[in-house]
Amino acid sequence: MDREIPRVTGTLRSKSLQVPDVIWQAKGIVVMGRRIKSVIFSTDVAIIRNCNADGVLAVYPYTPQQIISQTIISASSIPVFAGVGGGTTKGFRVALMAKDAEAQGAYGVVVNAPISNENVKLIRKVIDIPIVVTVVNDLEDVQARLDAGATILNVSAGARTPEIVAHIRKSFPKVPIIATGGPTEESILETIKAGANTISYTPPSIAEIFSDLMDKYRAEAEKTGEPDAGDEELGRMIEIL
Repeated sequence: MDREIPRVTGTLRSKSLQVPDVIWQAKGIVVMGRRIKSVIFSTDVAIIRNCNADGVLAVYPYTPQQIISQTIISASSIPVFAGVGGGTTKGFRVALMAKDAEAQGAYGVVVNAPISNENVKLIRKVIDIPIVVTVVNDLEDVQARLDAGATILNVSAGARTPEIVAHIRKSFPKVPIIATGGPTEESILETIKAGANTISYTPPSIAEIFSDLMDKYRAEAEKTGEPDAGDEELGRMIEIL
């Protein structure tokens, strides 16, 4: 029998960003005791603090910096998987970034597809948390990645993501897989059915969210033509003071 899940929130926090409900059909990955079905692909602290995702995939297209990972991890109330390089940034620096991310409290480190297996081995020697290796096509030697020390695969292959996930899952039925779900509920469900354990969700930007909010405010103002009740209360408080 289905049971209704109680939902408790506050008035001011009721408008937080929600990942698509279809994501909860994923089995998830248990990382250090936390079951993670959804990760939000963002480095925006405001979004990270106002979403219902299980974790954060904090990867960005610049050379990794400790101050960035430290800020995100400190501000986040959910597990953070921190990007530490592997593309433009290579070699010993990536291992140092991974070591620092672990010390800062990251639940895992994410490395980009071009990283060498030797570099993955080096990272494994200096950290104990999961290493998430990004996969962008079906040419990846998954066994070599796992032998080098990869813990989780992060499949990010655009429209081919479900196909690549299914390809990996045939040979590696138990390997943990995070995968991009795409823009629709249908594409997310397809990725889950292909074998993804966890879905990476890209949220709308702050600019897009603000645009929708401002449109709402303008429509309400035109409809009522009255000041907000909060403004009236503020006016009374100013008079008292």
